[in-house]
Amino acid sequence: MNMVEISGLIKSFGANLVLNGISLDVRQGEMLAMVGPDGAGKTTLIRAICGLLPFDSGSVKVLGHQVPKEMEKVKPHIGYLSQRFSLYGDLTVDENIEFFAEIHGVKDYRSRRDELLDFTRMRPFRRRLAEKLSGGMKQKLALACTLVHTPQIIFLDEPTTGVDPVSRRDFWKILSRLLAEGLTIILTTPYMDEAERCSRVAMLDRGNILALDSPQNIKSRIGGKVVELICQDIKKAASLLSDSLGPLNVQAFGDRLNVMIPDGENLWSDMVKKLKSSGIDCGRWQEISPSLENVFIKLMK
Repeated sequence: MNMVEISGLIKSFGANLVLNGISLDVRQGEMLAMVGPDGAGKTTLIRAICGLLPFDSGSVKVLGHQVPKEMEKVKPHIGYLSQRFSLYGDLTVDENIEFFAEIHGVKDYRSRRDELLDFTRMRPFRRRLAEKLSGGMKQKLALACTLVHTPQIIFLDEPTTGVDPVSRRDFWKILSRLLAEGLTIILTTPYMDEAERCSRVAMLDRGNILALDSPQNIKSRIGGKVVELICQDIKKAASLLSDSLGPLNVQAFGDRLNVMIPDGENLWSDMVKKLKSSGIDCGRWQEISPSLENVFIKLMK
């Protein structure tokens, strides 16, 4: 069963085309990650699906209902955690959850609140003011507020941005448990390692979907193998390799290069000889598994 169905979605802000005919379906119980640079259209797409932003043309269905025409039938079944989720700093953890429960018309919220506090491991902090919480705790409280009315689908817009690594790991443990319970999750993330954990990944750039598939299938698009090279003169090595392999196949990451080799080990041996003849030491290199980042950078270029 498809929980979300999008067809030919177009949205512009003035002369700026933000969504260029987006089409995708989201199945029940899956976690879909949307990745892309700033301005790719990720937040605009989520806001359009949630009925928060009108679009120019196309079709959006959530749980079989047209958005925004039948939004009143959709609202009780979705939760949305925006990039700037508005917690009330002068209210306690308990009071924030109570407030959002009342907004969603949840009458007997106390048992649900206790369940969510246990689920997010926030019970010891239930009397603490929201403004006194750490960044990770604020995000867990925001998620609890998003879940208080027991939605079938939740939309999370970069939920772990600015959160410390330990809190980010805890947050993802919570998402994994939600997924195991059958919840459908649609999220945006700037972190490719988070996208790797999802059922499918939609790679967006300038309002277009560059790839939409499972992480493993997307990585298989790289073709050949990836060689990681560490050397002293990165810029010179990148230039020489790009001349031979093309700029699409050479990516710089700090002090190392990722080189896509389509034709096997013999071609890399030729590259090593070329670099050495130019005075570049190639003593530190190894074959690595392609990453989503490798594929995404190549598709963007």
